[in-house]
Amino acid sequence: MKTDIQIAQEAAMLPIREVAANYGIAEDDLELYGKYKAKLTDELWEQVKDRPDGKLVLVTAINPTPAGEGKTTTSIGLADALNRLGKKTMLALREPSLGPCFGIKGGAAGGGYAQVVPMEDLNLHFTGDFHAITSANNLLAALLDNHIHQGNALGIDTRQVLWKRCLDMNDRALRNIVIGLGAKADGFVREDHFIITVASEIMAILCLADSMEDLKARLGRVIVAYNYAGEPVTAKDLNAVGAMAALLKDAIKPNLIQTLEHNGAMVHGGPFANIAHGCNSVRATKTALKLADIVVTEAGFGADLGAEKFLDIKCRMAGLKPDAVVLVATVRALKYNGGVPKTELGTENLEALKKGIVNLEKHIENIQKYGVPVVVTLNSFLTDTEAEYEFIRGFCEKRGCEFALSEVWAKGGAGGEALASKVIETLQTKESHYHPLYGDELSLAEKIETVAKEIYGADGVDYAPAAAKALKQIEAMGFGRMPVCMAKTQYSLSDDQNKLGRPTGFRINVRDVYVSAGAGFVVAITGAIMTMPGLPKKPAADNIDVNEEGKIVGLF
Repeated sequence: MKTDIQIAQEAAMLPIREVAANYGIAEDDLELYGKYKAKLTDELWEQVKDRPDGKLVLVTAINPTPAGEGKTTTSIGLADALNRLGKKTMLALREPSLGPCFGIKGGAAGGGYAQVVPMEDLNLHFTGDFHAITSANNLLAALLDNHIHQGNALGIDTRQVLWKRCLDMNDRALRNIVIGLGAKADGFVREDHFIITVASEIMAILCLADSMEDLKARLGRVIVAYNYAGEPVTAKDLNAVGAMAALLKDAIKPNLIQTLEHNGAMVHGGPFANIAHGCNSVRATKTALKLADIVVTEAGFGADLGAEKFLDIKCRMAGLKPDAVVLVATVRALKYNGGVPKTELGTENLEALKKGIVNLEKHIENIQKYGVPVVVTLNSFLTDTEAEYEFIRGFCEKRGCEFALSEVWAKGGAGGEALASKVIETLQTKESHYHPLYGDELSLAEKIETVAKEIYGADGVDYAPAAAKALKQIEAMGFGRMPVCMAKTQYSLSDDQNKLGRPTGFRINVRDVYVSAGAGFVVAITGAIMTMPGLPKKPAADNIDVNEEGKIVGLF
């Protein structure tokens, strides 16, 4: 059996000019990065912005398990299948982070015969967007510490510096550090921290900004510290906005690549959904909607994280209205949720399936709370049985959901035609009445409690003293109308990753709250979630190499 990278490397790609031409994009509107990658010019948006929008389909999933779900693979295969059925369809996906690529989770190029290519480029440096975001983030950190060193005219309280440095790598040793050691010329000694680039507010800002003007305004609002009077100090106060914008000038432009079947994929931005808002850029999604009949996009991790943030943060800010949601699961993952060990998932077990399917049930209920039609799809495995399929089909149809099998990993777009037909039928016959889960007028605590109770199924929320104090301060500063971005484990509906299925009788524990004033949301850190991951005992990096022919090997 061929690996993902073998399939990708054997693919015959079209020049990106030809892929773009299929969507009416002229060569003058491409900024080429070699033959197979391009950025889209600002002028293209001006040409298409007044066109009507296509239909927007969000792909999400149940809570991830070691058994795998295949959300990005399904997204890519669905887009290829829709194109095969005559619907001009474009993908809008996130860029992968280097951290998971060299860690344990893997990349974000799909799998099998449902991939976007060039796969190695995408999973590694791509067009340099993440490096630009890292540089802009760390420039702000350097300007902040330099300001303190050069006399601290703004009166910054070094005990209340909020801005953290970032790195697009899993490096636990950098979570908590001390800087400024050495001679007097080396700066003030203080505690500092690193986060992974995908958790940086700069990443969120890039993904939510709809123009350079909007980007600069958002950068200016970033709160980096408090002064001795307890007042916020911003990036604008440090005169950092212009230089940061210069670093992000090209990164804000959406990237265009292709699927194995030569369909267009805008892959741009990449915030994690467990510690950030988990969606690709607004600019990429909006541009795709002007160029295609249907846009397939995905949001990270389970529907309790990525989909909730897509629907409550991205759609609210960008004025997007999704027309349908595809919810991905596997028989294996549902049995895992039902208590079956990973080693026994290949055996038919309807009893475990009945126990584990409650996780899928909760996600169906959650999406329906937003007024959007749901299509459930199962990523098929050879070990699945017809009895298991029929049980899940009946379960979904009783709850008003369309259901289809997906075989896109093995068959590409051809294996997704049944799912694509259900999606087309849903778009044609079921009206979306999208609305966010909560209103702007609720307090921040009420918004957090709404998500905890309605989406996670919690009994309530408990706050650490520091989090409770921060909530009051953020409200007093005038940020109470912002949506909330919950940082939570992806493995459970609760904040305890060991509680599988559909846990009950639990409370969400919020240990910290802070405002991302530039991004436009308030972050609540729950449970043991970390904003700088670590590498596993055997990282994926162990298997990655460049062979004698100059080809990358071992990358999935």
